[in-house]
This record gives sequence, structure tokens and C-alpha cells, in this order.
Amino acid sequence: MEETSISKAAVYPKSESFDGPVVKGYNFPDGEVDYNALLNAYATTGFQATNFGAAVDMINEMLDAKSMPFEGYEMEGVRQESGCTIFLGFTSNMISSGIRESIKFIVKENLVDALVTTCGAIEEDIMKCLAPHQVGRFDFDGKTLRSKGLNRIGNLIVPSKNYELFEAWLLPLLNFMYDEQKEKGKIWSPSKIISLMGERINNEDSVLYWAWKNNIPVFCPAITDGAVGDVMYFNSYEREGFIVDLIQDIRGINRMAVGAEKSGMIILGGGVIKHHIANANLMRNGADYTVYINTAQPFDGSDSGATPDEAVSWGKIKHGCKEPVKIYCEATLVFPLVVAQTFAKYHRKKMAEHMLTAEKTQDE
Repeated sequence: MEETSISKAAVYPKSESFDGPVVKGYNFPDGEVDYNALLNAYATTGFQATNFGAAVDMINEMLDAKSMPFEGYEMEGVRQESGCTIFLGFTSNMISSGIRESIKFIVKENLVDALVTTCGAIEEDIMKCLAPHQVGRFDFDGKTLRSKGLNRIGNLIVPSKNYELFEAWLLPLLNFMYDEQKEKGKIWSPSKIISLMGERINNEDSVLYWAWKNNIPVFCPAITDGAVGDVMYFNSYEREGFIVDLIQDIRGINRMAVGAEKSGMIILGGGVIKHHIANANLMRNGADYTVYINTAQPFDGSDSGATPDEAVSWGKIKHGCKEPVKIYCEATLVFPLVVAQTFAKYHRKKMAEHMLTAEKTQDE
């Protein structure tokens, strides 16, 4: 008996009460699936589904704050259009993939205030206006692809000819900017180059086009790390001395953060885009709202894998703000669903309000 008592005490320790939501997923009906209810049920499903629900709540709070008028300290030349400045960061593979269309929607509807990305996203957004990427497989043989002039991004294929089309498109712009520098003394920054690219592509499928149209700056501190840099390199032998001023842009993004009444970060992936946004928010003692979506782990000490709490220690996320969220997931799986539950609903609500106001005005 004593032996059993010892075992039972070990197996059944006294429980304290715990006040938390009940674990419950979506009950599939006999009829049609209610996808809104399905996604809402993620919050109480557990694991990364619960983090998804928390991310949706966090972004909706950003958008609620964004719907308020700006009442902060006004700074000349800084985009201060609302009560929350939202920074959206994404690695280049997001534009390689169909996530480009989700990002385009957000930018087209003017729902964020700044983009931060890497060079591949800049070139591939333009390239997709010239020729398509195609779906392949992760296990295609690299040697065979190389012999056929086919480049693989995960399970996506980009023919080398697409890069030739991009070079032919970009060269006249580089020469135009070089002439502006030599003749008028204009010094270009990455964001100014990207804005010109968005204007000149003049294609409504392009993220950069809508960023230019809506005056949303696109910051790319690694502008030469890709095909843009390749074309600049080749062209430098013909027209040496083209200057790209990074300091203009570090002032630009840092001043946006400092001038924000509230600040939100949504970051897909890691590396330079993640740190660039977070470091800008250090200048204001941290962002108020944060959502990370990536697969990186913290054990190697990389910034990509660094948890939101590590950013709190640096002052990049504000101490005492609502708990920041990280979804450990590959972004193509979840970001369209996040957009559906946040930006898309917000946009529909604003459109309905606008129509109601227009109808009332018409009746008067």
C-alpha cells in the first residue's frame, strides 16, 4: 500500500487552478465550411495555430491604431498619416512566390507605411512584369538545370533569359540616373532608385508600382546583393562613378520610426530585413506591436532566429507593450490567411464606411 501511495502521489500531484481558454478546434459541419470560423478557431487550437490567432489579434490592433488620426510630433519629410506607422519586412523569396500578390494588395490599398526587403525582391517584382516564374520541384537536379539555363528558388524555376530581360530593362534607368548625377548633382539612394523603378514599370501587377503610386518608401540596404548589383557591376565598366547613398535611407527609416506615434512591425523571414526594421525602432525605444513569421531557431545566436524577447533586451521592442508574437512557420503557408483575417477585413470595413458616408452625403 505504501509503495502504491508513493507512486500515486508522483503520478497525481495536487493541481492548482489554471484560468485559460479551453482547447477547442473547429467542428466541421455537414454542410459548407465556414472558413472565417475555421480561422477564428485557430486561437484555441494550440501550438502554432494559437500563435496564428495571436498574430491576427496583434495586426488588428495595429490597424485599429492606424485608423486613428496622427497626433504625435510632426517631422518634416516623414510619412505620418495615422496613429500607427506599420513597417512590413519580407525576404526576397516572398516576391519569388505567390506571396507577392498578398503584399501587392496591402501596398495597393495603402495599408502599411514602409517596406523593407532585399535585392532579390526588387528585381523579381520587375522581372515578373516581363516574364513569369514557374512552379517546379525541390528535388530537380542542379547540374541538369544549370545546363538548361534554369535557376531554382526552392521549388520555383526562373529561366536565365528573365534576367537578361531585366538587364535590358534596367540599363536605360541606370544611365538616366547616372546622367542626373553628372549633370544635376543628384545623388540617388536605394529607395529613390526603387521608386523610379516602380514608376517606370507602370504595371499594376507590381508591388513597386503601387509603392511609388502611394508614396510608400521601399528600403533595401542590400541593394547590390542580387541582379540589380550585377547590372550595376557590368555597367560600371562603361560608366564608372555611379553613387548610391545608403545614408539617405538610414536617416529615412530611422526618422520614420522616431516620428511614429505608435509603431508596428510585421516581418516575414529574417536576416537583414528583420534587423533593419527592428534597429530603426530602437531609435524610439522599441516598437509597440510586433509579429514575426519565420522558421529560424534561437540556439545559434543568429538575428534571424532571435526571439521577440531578445529584441526587448535591445530596446527594439518596447518593454511593457502587448506580448509580441512569433509564428514558427514557413510564411507562404500562413501569410495569405493572416492577410484575409486582418488587412482584407480592415479594407472591406473602410470601403463600406466610405460608401455609407458617400450615400449620406448624396442624400443631403
